[in-house]
Amino acid sequence: MKRPNILFIMADQMAAPILPIHDAASPIKMPNLVRLAEQGVVFDAAYCNSPLCGPSRFAMVSGQLPSKIGAYDNAADLPADVPTYAHYLRRLGYHTVLSGKMHFCGPDQLHGYEERLTSDIYPADYGWAVNWDAPEERLSWYHNMSSVLQAGPCVRSNQLDFDEEAVFKAQQYLYDHVRMNPDQPFCLTVSMTHPHDPYCIPEEFWNLYEGVDIPLPAQVIDQAEQDPHSQRLLKAVDLWGKTLPEDKIKDARRAYFGACSYVDANIGKLLKTLEDCNLADDTIIVFSGDHGDMLGERGLWYKMHWFEMSARVPLLVHAPKRFAAQRIGQCVSTMDLLPTLVELAGGQVEADLALDGHSLLSHLKGEGGHDQVLGEYMAEGSNAPLMMIRRGDWKFIYSEQDPLLLFNLRHDPQERENLADSAEHQALLAEFIAEARTRWDMPAIHQATLASQRRRRLVAKALTMGRLKSWDHQPLVDASQQYMRNHIDLDDLERRARYPQV
Repeated sequence: MKRPNILFIMADQMAAPILPIHDAASPIKMPNLVRLAEQGVVFDAAYCNSPLCGPSRFAMVSGQLPSKIGAYDNAADLPADVPTYAHYLRRLGYHTVLSGKMHFCGPDQLHGYEERLTSDIYPADYGWAVNWDAPEERLSWYHNMSSVLQAGPCVRSNQLDFDEEAVFKAQQYLYDHVRMNPDQPFCLTVSMTHPHDPYCIPEEFWNLYEGVDIPLPAQVIDQAEQDPHSQRLLKAVDLWGKTLPEDKIKDARRAYFGACSYVDANIGKLLKTLEDCNLADDTIIVFSGDHGDMLGERGLWYKMHWFEMSARVPLLVHAPKRFAAQRIGQCVSTMDLLPTLVELAGGQVEADLALDGHSLLSHLKGEGGHDQVLGEYMAEGSNAPLMMIRRGDWKFIYSEQDPLLLFNLRHDPQERENLADSAEHQALLAEFIAEARTRWDMPAIHQATLASQRRRRLVAKALTMGRLKSWDHQPLVDASQQYMRNHIDLDDLERRARYPQV
């Protein structure tokens, strides 16, 4: 029996709490995603395992926590011997293909994908290594507020160029698959960079929100009252001691909403291609993201913290002939995707290999399952590891340098009340502290992070000297096999290129 095809669609920096699949009052227009959600299994409490692009994605593809694989920041490289879902599925006979972003750094730009259709939008070198040896220094490549202050409609942008290519090549791959190799199962990952900042989007999507009341952030906390990590982030993004004009906040959020609709339009293109190629019935669709965006909530922007807007991600599985449509309330994470994809493909993970993620198959079947997420953050805006445990109603944020944070999300979904100082919650807090100290050797992780930063800063500096040897992925195109060529019989060429064949 042929194994099912898998189409894994990713969005970048898409905050789950404000999406229409999670909030019925959301003004964001995403009809294709809503339709998938109505027919699929939606995880209402899905999280990333590190609220930053690279570490989150490395944890996702490997099923392991960032500290286990050296995924400290956006300039860390994933070791080539760390198994990914692409390795597992390739071993099961899948053609594993990536179109779009995965933020791989270092010389291995494939990590199990047999084919990569585009380069990455971000550099593959170590230039974005964090420096805990100078925690007060604001590095030139850090976010700043230009994304907000310059928000609005545009004709073109770096990210539009990238996503247009990623989606076009993904569609072309599906056409080629049914024409050339329909019997082999595929796992196609299509990873867009929207709605990541900068907050600009073509007028077609900007105008979707003409006359729409763009809500301002629901809560803004005075900078002096913020927790220490939030204060560091405000300094890192150059917002400390400053305020943003209300109209620019609304413009940024409107452009972000438009970018979500743009992602949805691209989802629609991919769904139509599946239908046109008669692949829809035999393809499991997974949709998720790498982290969220604070979008001004609590006075914060971008990601890099464990608050809901930054850490919660959309996650759904659409396979209506396999799993009944349902909502899952248990806490799960994108780190759970590796064992899930392997089991959906009919395989099993290796029992003697490291894995922190847990399969979601029992959730998909309606049989319940685990209800816990672990998270780690060691990147910009931090000066020590910042860990998170999310279980049941509770979220616990742990650092050995900052005050502890404890929230009950059932009663306080906006995370307004830190219960770490509440007398009646001291027993629970003590349990979380003991668990965190058992799970994490914080001094050892701190020292490993510092050592990695120092190595990469040295290497990055050295590699700027002399001749540059780029690690950026270079997609190979063999033009001799494209379109009409004289070494291929014309009738045979036209017959093979036409779908469906006559």
